[in-house]
Amino acid sequence: MRVGVPKEIKVHEYRVGLVPASVAELTAAGHEVIVETNAGTGIDFSDQDYVNVGATIGADAAEVFAKADMIVKVKEPQAQEIALLEPRHLLFTYLHLAPDPEQTKGLMASGATCIAYETVTSDSGALPLLKPMSEVAGRMSIQVASHYLEKEQGGRGELLGGVPGVAPCKVAILGGGVSGINAAQMAVGQRADVTIYDINNERLAELDMHFGSQIKTAYASKAAIAEAVKRCQVVIGAVLVPGAAAPKLVTRDMLKTMMRGSVLVDIAIDQGGCFETSRPTTHSDPVYEIDGVIHYCVANMPGAVARTSAFALNNATLPFVLKLANKGAEAAMAADPHLAEGLNVSGGKIRHQAVAEALGLPFEPA
Repeated sequence: MRVGVPKEIKVHEYRVGLVPASVAELTAAGHEVIVETNAGTGIDFSDQDYVNVGATIGADAAEVFAKADMIVKVKEPQAQEIALLEPRHLLFTYLHLAPDPEQTKGLMASGATCIAYETVTSDSGALPLLKPMSEVAGRMSIQVASHYLEKEQGGRGELLGGVPGVAPCKVAILGGGVSGINAAQMAVGQRADVTIYDINNERLAELDMHFGSQIKTAYASKAAIAEAVKRCQVVIGAVLVPGAAAPKLVTRDMLKTMMRGSVLVDIAIDQGGCFETSRPTTHSDPVYEIDGVIHYCVANMPGAVARTSAFALNNATLPFVLKLANKGAEAAMAADPHLAEGLNVSGGKIRHQAVAEALGLPFEPA
């Protein structure tokens, strides 16, 4: 198969769909790989690094799309990339279609087969291609919150972990999944006062066993979340419903009860965000303030640590890329029902039920 790797064009996105080590695996298996010039320069991979492992270099995205059968990316295709897609193409990347009707309509119109990293599953029901970026985003969320608590950044002027004689900040983490547990690990490391909220009692028990006395856990009722927002300096939104829009857990009215200079970090912003006041931001303009509360809602958080993120993502995606390249999309999905769960759009139809329900569009299983 001919595999194309375009340069990411989302604002301040430096990751790359395939690092040279992944390209080497594909070329060794007999596949052709065409990489857009400078696709890897954001994480210090030159065109020559790709040539050294058997890739050819394309002058621009148009050439890559024209020559490739499968397109491997990181972020959802932008409008000018969607315009390059044809029915013959297989697109493998993050899509996050639930809050994005325009992208969805564009992909449907293209006729391409579009498999989303974030809805591929595993035997345990986990999301293995979302996990590495959820780990990064979870860890970054505390790093970000600590920074924006600083007075110079508009925050309360408090140190997350306090010092002897001064109490640490209270951190509420909404969601005890991969992002939430990684956020908790970092917050505990900074000696914050951490509570994780979830609606799964079994998960709360697991978290209690994992962290012991380092954290507290609480059932995520509306009343409990309202109280958490009122008393915490940091709230991390880490809720995920696979393929669907994130639930709005923190309302505008709740926001008005927060301490001035507190920080909200919405990891769920790719799926629409879990705060009513959330709207996507970029690394170049990452925060805004509402009712005196700082909102950090960058839609590609892991792009800030692009080299770490690119390697972590490739570690997870490469086995699936090889399956798709070796067998073709239909045969690969027929052989692997977990990969088939990643199918979001094909033949102009929405193939993932949660996406269809979120957008109010017809669902037609493949």
